[in-house]
Amino acid sequence: MKPMVSKRDAAEHIRLARHRAGLTWAQIADELGCDKEWSTAALLGGHPMTASQATKVQELLNVDDDVVEALQMQPYRGPLNDDVTTDPTIYRFHEALTVYGPAIKELIHEEFGDGIMSAINFQLNIQRRQDPDGDRVVVTFDGKFLDYKW
Repeated sequence: MKPMVSKRDAAEHIRLARHRAGLTWAQIADELGCDKEWSTAALLGGHPMTASQATKVQELLNVDDDVVEALQMQPYRGPLNDDVTTDPTIYRFHEALTVYGPAIKELIHEEFGDGIMSAINFQLNIQRRQDPDGDRVVVTFDGKFLDYKW
């Protein structure tokens, strides 16, 4: 039996194939009929895709069957490598949450009560906003409030 490709290795195949195909993440999302944020996360290993979505990716990017299989697997969500400390973009999100996380937590508790924001019932939106001092990155986390029940 041929060994399966891991989600991590499949993500690297996808990144290279997308570049070769000359497609943007947004164009792939449009072809899949999904939000660019969700589909990019799925293609990079963060979510499982349906068989039809994975097959559509294969048609778009000309990836092997083992990559299509890996796209459909359930992911391990969490750090599987040290990108938090080595990739500047990921590190800045880590830094922002380190600095503002306690304030966010306090403000959620003050506004909603004792609970958390879901990362499962969750949406992400990334937009560019024009600014005279340089364009701004606007990231919106939109998660359902889940109250603690005793």
